[in-house]
Amino acid sequence: MKLIGSNTSPYVRKARLVLLEKNLPHDYVVDPPSDPNSEVYRVNPLGRIPALILDDGECIFDSVVITEYADTLNDTPILIPRNDALARMRVRRWEALADGIMDSAIVVRNEVLRPQEMQLAATLELHNNAITHTLQHIAAQLGTRDWCEGDALTLADLALVSALAYLDLRQPGRDWRGAHPDLAAWFLRMSARPGIQLSLADNK
Repeated sequence: MKLIGSNTSPYVRKARLVLLEKNLPHDYVVDPPSDPNSEVYRVNPLGRIPALILDDGECIFDSVVITEYADTLNDTPILIPRNDALARMRVRRWEALADGIMDSAIVVRNEVLRPQEMQLAATLELHNNAITHTLQHIAAQLGTRDWCEGDALTLADLALVSALAYLDLRQPGRDWRGAHPDLAAWFLRMSARPGIQLSLADNK
């Protein structure tokens, strides 16, 4: 398998972390759509990353679809519960919260790249507030627990790591650690995992 992406995409990070945590052999190819010659335009009609190319050439795109598919390939670990509908919903709900942080952070990033006189203050406020409120909710839900859902690693944890890492990359002035010390401690523990260390090193 070959995962096409970029080191700055939080959705790529989420997909890559699933492949790493499940020890699925793959090549990670940095080939962002910002390059007009990117292979992603050949394999994904949307021209977006991440894109996972299987050994037979079939392409899977969108991080949600990639992670769903990858989790079925082996059982070590099972990242999305299979036999408990409520647990599965809760993992997916955590993923939706994390993806929502990523979505809003990307909107903010794109807005601040515009000339200052063209930036929309209402858009910046809306999405920065969404991030702030979601972080408050996540920190309250997680508390001092080791895992977002249940008693083992799930996709929820990997999605949240991806969202927080993206905030570190794109909003370094946001002191989410100071505001949420338990969440900061959780992120530090998660960052000790070899796959996450490998992924976070790409930000440097």
